Amino acid sequence: MKAAYYDVPGGPEVLSYTEVEAPVCPEDGVLLRVEAISIEGGDLINRATAAPQAAGHVPGYAASGEIIEVGTKVHDRFIGQKVTSFDMGGSHAELRAVKTTRTWIVPDGLQMAAAAALPISFGTAHHSLFARGNLVDGETLLVQGGAGSVGVAAIQLAHRAGSKVLATVSGADRVARLRAYGLDAAIDHRSEDVTAAVMRLTDGRGMDLVVDPVGSTLAGSLAALRPEGRLVFVGNAGRASLDLDLWPALQANQTLLGVFMGSQLEKPEVHRTVDDMLRLAATGELEIPIDRRFSLCEVAAAHAYAEENSILGRVVLVP
Repeated sequence: MKAAYYDVPGGPEVLSYTEVEAPVCPEDGVLLRVEAISIEGGDLINRATAAPQAAGHVPGYAASGEIIEVGTKVHDRFIGQKVTSFDMGGSHAELRAVKTTRTWIVPDGLQMAAAAALPISFGTAHHSLFARGNLVDGETLLVQGGAGSVGVAAIQLAHRAGSKVLATVSGADRVARLRAYGLDAAIDHRSEDVTAAVMRLTDGRGMDLVVDPVGSTLAGSLAALRPEGRLVFVGNAGRASLDLDLWPALQANQTLLGVFMGSQLEKPEVHRTVDDMLRLAATGELEIPIDRRFSLCEVAAAHAYAEENSILGRVVLVP
């Protein structure tokens, strides 16, 4: 099969596209013919910073496709079924072998690109907002990096839950699109002091909850919280050193929570939540924006585009 791989970490140029050995269907899993690959933030960070597990490592977390083989111990999946999947590697390929507990059935009416992009972004956002952040109707939310995939998901989900939603975002076009998803106020971090803007927009109270996938903004996220507010840290897209003075947070009785979805998506309650959101996306109640599609053979260009451009939504590879 054709696949992308890399042998040493680095920029997008370390990725190659070539013929590799096809994966074997596990007895507790399925083999997919991949139709769409969502380039996740973790894919970019891992490629840039992490040594591959082995020579010719095929990267990638998220992909959707059609089941072409079913493991001997599997009784809830069948050949020809469309599913989306998550795993810690192997998505950037024509074929993917994955455990069934890391797959979700794609409902009728949902495009495969959207299905590939939903589990990590919307799963992370939902877990951050509700399972960890305990967001309730009427509270205020600040999303750092509102135009990122987790940000887009968090804005939609929090708006549906009855929250007032603020986000850091730049660019008039992106702000307009996010307002259509439920964004109440945009803060341009390039030209505004985020903490000052938050205090102005909340009449000096501060935020009930901040969701931060950026990392380099953590100090500002804590400063934007009200006393006893909550901060959910979900990533380090900014690749910062994450040095942080927590003494002010202690004095304000604030809570810092972490979310890493790699260890959560197989939990039954989280798995069911992703199923529910896939159904909402299929009926148009949630939107998963796709910024641009590339052929899998253009994988290096696709990674570069995802890193270098001011996108809104996911970049998708198509085998």
